[in-house]
Amino acid sequence: MNSSLFKEVIILFKFVQDFFLGIQKLLTPPKAFSWQTLIYLSVFSWVMSYFSLGYIRDIIAFSGWVFLMAGTAWYTTDDPLRVPGTFMPVGALITGFLVSVFAFRQDLNLVTPKTIVFWPTISAIITAIPEFFVGTGTKSKATLPKQQDRQKIIILIAWSMLISCWLQFYFVMDKWLKEYPTLLVDNFQRSTFVIKLEPKAKTPQNGAMILNKIQPLIEEQIVTRPWSEVERWLLEANQQVGNLGKRMIDKNLVKYEEQELWRVEPRVVNVDSGYRLDILSIWTGPSANARGFYLQKSCRIQPIAAVKQPENKNAVAGIECDRTSKFFLGAPPPQQ
Repeated sequence: MNSSLFKEVIILFKFVQDFFLGIQKLLTPPKAFSWQTLIYLSVFSWVMSYFSLGYIRDIIAFSGWVFLMAGTAWYTTDDPLRVPGTFMPVGALITGFLVSVFAFRQDLNLVTPKTIVFWPTISAIITAIPEFFVGTGTKSKATLPKQQDRQKIIILIAWSMLISCWLQFYFVMDKWLKEYPTLLVDNFQRSTFVIKLEPKAKTPQNGAMILNKIQPLIEEQIVTRPWSEVERWLLEANQQVGNLGKRMIDKNLVKYEEQELWRVEPRVVNVDSGYRLDILSIWTGPSANARGFYLQKSCRIQPIAAVKQPENKNAVAGIECDRTSKFFLGAPPPQQ
């Protein structure tokens, strides 16, 4: 029992010893000019840049990036592991990412959309560069790759550029949908290049928000006012509601590029007991439906007698609006 326990302790000790020896071998440069030396120089440069100021700091930080990219490229190409189906070393992907981060970083934001977009293409170029040299070290010289190698290089770079194009397309679409969120209500089922993972929005939120902001303002201008004044107000509804709509759009959609693609119009309809005021927020931007779409909120305006008289001579206006907006595909109804 004691001997078996002693053997297990020895095996554990040997494992820990081999583990630390492996780390020591990895971190200790076998000679002065090695990839470990370059990595240590990059760390030293960044530490020194932290305590520096002005252009000296930028120069030292730049040197740190150069040492890091060179050291990483050296380490990952000593015994390269290939990306399946290609002759691209995995190390080229790592080095390409570092180069892309260095080239397209913005202040404290190291990873930007451009970093991701150019990453595949830069990695392919890094993979192709050694094919134009023969020899090693100082004895290498420039040469054209063999004909069969040229085809592999062209295919690799072309595929990488295609991947970069699709990544760029993703970021463009993402930016458009942030600036024009109303496009989310459209149907992309017939699209050959857009796949919508999130559930389709039932109504455009910006259009509904415009109507919700306008409704209380219209109610303030109509409620308890003399009926004769309200009828004159309805005659000028196009101007009154249009001005209110423009104010609400300018105020509440200022952070969206689609601000100029909305307009507000009224529709006044005679009913038996008074009038129905339909407030429309109309989308004038691109749409899968050729005739576009709009949202509508209806308000019923009726005279209320202040003094019970059959003639309603002293009537004032009462108004009641829908609580929610209705969404319609197609062109809005014509004005009467």
